[in-house]
Amino acid sequence: MFETIVWATDGSDLADRALPLVTELARTFGSKVVAIHANAVLPARFGGAPMLADEEDVVAKVGRQVSELRDAGLNADLKVETGIRPGVAGLIVAAANDAGAGLIVVGTHGRNVAAAALLGSVARDLLHRASCPVLVVTPESEPAATAASETQVAV
Repeated sequence: MFETIVWATDGSDLADRALPLVTELARTFGSKVVAIHANAVLPARFGGAPMLADEEDVVAKVGRQVSELRDAGLNADLKVETGIRPGVAGLIVAAANDAGAGLIVVGTHGRNVAAAALLGSVARDLLHRASCPVLVVTPESEPAATAASETQVAV
């Protein structure tokens, strides 16, 4: 069903909560996993510096996670997309389209409308911009202890 599953990650614990589900879905459907990390950078006035001070550590961590997926027998790759525009969600969507994604899986803070308006919501932006289904894992979601066969994905 999903030839390629994109795991959109910023290296956070919230993003990590989605990884077991990605793994189970990939095993169930025989999917390739593409971990996409969007390295949003500050405008050139600030020298094009990464938004995250620990960007190198984040990329290294996600790289280790992708290696663990490979060691577990999955076909997995890491793509780091860097840019200012069209924002984090735009970078993820472009990379997902390039990868031929059938599904994007992303963790979320689960912010309310007011907080999302003030702070932004990558998950919400992905829901509006992606050309494939998006599965959003909330902080309240149980880690993927349930098998993917028990998980329903709306397409």
